[in-house]
Amino acid sequence: MPISALLTDLEQRGMLDDTLVVWSGEFGRTTMQENRNGAKMAFPGRDHNPNAFTLWMAGAGVRPGITHGETDEMGYRSLPGQEVHLRDFHSTLLHLVGLDAARLSFPRQGLNEKLIGVKHAKIIKDILS
Repeated sequence: MPISALLTDLEQRGMLDDTLVVWSGEFGRTTMQENRNGAKMAFPGRDHNPNAFTLWMAGAGVRPGITHGETDEMGYRSLPGQEVHLRDFHSTLLHLVGLDAARLSFPRQGLNEKLIGVKHAKIIKDILS
């Protein structure tokens, strides 16, 4: 309810067009219970999933009401052709806030490194309104 209230409030005030809301965790979770080599867990939960994760975004040029990407039926791996690399997500995020990811760099060990790495990053145009 709180996030719905936030989005409704931003929309009613005319601020959602200029405000980017991103909801994400640092990793995905599997649908299976965590199991550390058969040991009884004090606080069992769902295991970490480095292969797929979910996030959502709203406002600031994000196309509303769409789903981008898909995983297998267990939610463990992205389906072929549905993967989104982290550098592409970062490039898209920076684009949505008006920055060119290819031009942003920081000094590190005598080199100017890009925030998105040395490989080419693309903006995920399917999610833009």
